[in-house]
Amino acid sequence: MNERKEALFKIIVLIVSGIILGVWGYLIGILSLVHWIIVIFSNKRNKSIAEFLEYWNTESYKFYKYITGVTNDRPFPFSEMSRISKFKR
Repeated sequence: MNERKEALFKIIVLIVSGIILGVWGYLIGILSLVHWIIVIFSNKRNKSIAEFLEYWNTESYKFYKYITGVTNDRPFPFSEMSRISKFKR
């Protein structure tokens, strides 16, 4: 796709991905609080919650890179979600 068409397509991506990441962001806020409480009481992180939070961080980063024109790699749902290969505790 040429740069002009890609720039116009960014409007659609901004609306769709922006809504998805916005709603997902509210869930992330709640899960962050829950995860913080789990760490306080159990003295260790929950791997599953931490990985889910990392997905959001990665996808929102990809979204902002695309919208600001740093890259033409489209964010979710216009591409596959990033895979986190390793999670370090």
